[in-house]
Amino acid sequence: MILVTGATGFLGSELISQLLLRGEKIRAIKRDTSQIPQILADKTDIEWFNANILDYFALSEALEGISSVYHCAALISFHPKDKKEMLKVNVEGTANLLNICMEKHIRRLLHVSSISAIGESKKGNLITEKDHWEFGPGQSAYSISKYKSEMEVFRAVAEGLNAVIVNPSIIIGKNAGKEGSGQLFESIRTGLNYFPGGSCGYVDVADVAEAMILLMESNISDQRFIINSENLTYKEFFSSIAMKLGKEPPAIALKPWMMYMAWLVSRVITLLTGRRFGLNAETVRSAFKKQTYSNEKIKKAINFNFKPVDESISEICLHLKNS
Repeated sequence: MILVTGATGFLGSELISQLLLRGEKIRAIKRDTSQIPQILADKTDIEWFNANILDYFALSEALEGISSVYHCAALISFHPKDKKEMLKVNVEGTANLLNICMEKHIRRLLHVSSISAIGESKKGNLITEKDHWEFGPGQSAYSISKYKSEMEVFRAVAEGLNAVIVNPSIIIGKNAGKEGSGQLFESIRTGLNYFPGGSCGYVDVADVAEAMILLMESNISDQRFIINSENLTYKEFFSSIAMKLGKEPPAIALKPWMMYMAWLVSRVITLLTGRRFGLNAETVRSAFKKQTYSNEKIKKAINFNFKPVDESISEICLHLKNS
């Protein structure tokens, strides 16, 4: 039987859907308060198990009779106030899972990390798995938590666990709803008219899940893989979405000082009202970074072909129009 953590999330639910199509027996971990997503709502052959990733004993019970584990659970936030909780969930929670896996002699584990745990290319080349993450004042709390969780995985590998890591870029797909990348599609649908000057990588959620399964079925261990289809500037990405939704492409090129001013205003409003905004110093910095990622390692390792980002955007926009 296969265990999936973060089973109610965007990636976890897609992964389970694909595993079920392969005839796998699935035990899925969720919190008491989590809602089962629509994509899995009518699936009767999933064994749901309520457990918090920080509850060692509940995790231990969940891992009884399990042969392999997909670890998708993580807290994602770019609010400084969430740093302590995020480090606890993403690092301590991962350590708990890994330790129990070793205690129970789990055959294999796949850990979902992020491109935020990959370093930057020093020569302006495509970023690869060889570009090592470096701690510095510009690193977000989320980035730190994902890097430290990877270090826990490599620690467990050194102690005998068979494990592999994936580092997806920005994951897109029609079932994202209005969270994560889905929030961006919704903003453009409702008239977003500006774009920052940076760039990043994008990948369809179905490709991420499929690559995870193929890696799990391989003999590859003690390695990490960037999972990325294509690199686009934010202007290119935003414009493609807008045109497919029948909207005017964003026309205002943001300058760093504009976003910093908006961030300062949002801080004042937060202090006065307690209302949180998605904009902070970390998101401002990342919006203007030009980040381009190589996918050569994963393509060669499992002979993988990615869905074009334009095709994924078309599917998402069609779904939005019909919903």
